[in-house]
Parts: sequence; C-alpha cells; structure tokens
Amino acid sequence: MMFKRIDHTEFVPADFEKTLHFYTEIIGFKITMRRKVDRPPMKEIVFIELGGTMLELFSVQNPAPASRETWQVGYRKIAIQVEDAGKAVTYLKNNGIEIVSSSPATEPTRRAEIKDPDGISIELIQRE
Repeated sequence: MMFKRIDHTEFVPADFEKTLHFYTEIIGFKITMRRKVDRPPMKEIVFIELGGTMLELFSVQNPAPASRETWQVGYRKIAIQVEDAGKAVTYLKNNGIEIVSSSPATEPTRRAEIKDPDGISIELIQRE
C-alpha cells in the first residue's frame, strides 16, 4: 500500500513549556528530538513519542488562540489507550488534572476524558 500510517501530529500550544511538561511529565511521552529554529514565527520544535505515536510541538512567537468548540469542524481529540482506567484517573487527579468525564467501572470499555493545557480533549480508553 502506498500509504502506511500517520507519522505524527503537530500542535502549536499557547504555553510551549507548560504543554511539554504536561505531555512528558504527566502523560509519559518521551522527547525524541528537540531543537531551536530560527524561522520566525517558529522558535523551537520538539518531537515526543508514546507507544509509537509521535506528536510534534512548535514554540512560536505570539500563537493565535484557537476555538475549542466541541463539535467544530476539524480535529476533535486524542485517544490514549491505558492499562487501567481507574488507576489512570487516580494518578491524574493526584497530579492536579481535572477529569472532565468518566464511564462507570461496569462498562466493558472504560473511558475518561481530560484536557491538555490548551483545552484539547484527551480520551483515556481501557479496552477489555
């Protein structure tokens, strides 16, 4: 097949360091590449990886705020698979992360939803 897989997804956060901290120190992504860029408005680029999925974060001068309407056209959320949704929710709460919603423990597929520092929805999903 000519098309193999999604290589990475790019984000422009409002606060680069805060978002990098969230994804690496709270969620567990690992930095695979970080470099300064002298191409305004870009200042720095970092690639982070979790379970084979890559995100690219851009530090830019004066990032424009985005609309975060739940049902706007375009990107909606990231879904991260977790081993144990209950433990993940407890861990996140203990680290000051608000749980936006969660499914009952009796459902076969457990879900919870959080938001990153820019309000991007992240679904945590535990599949049986």
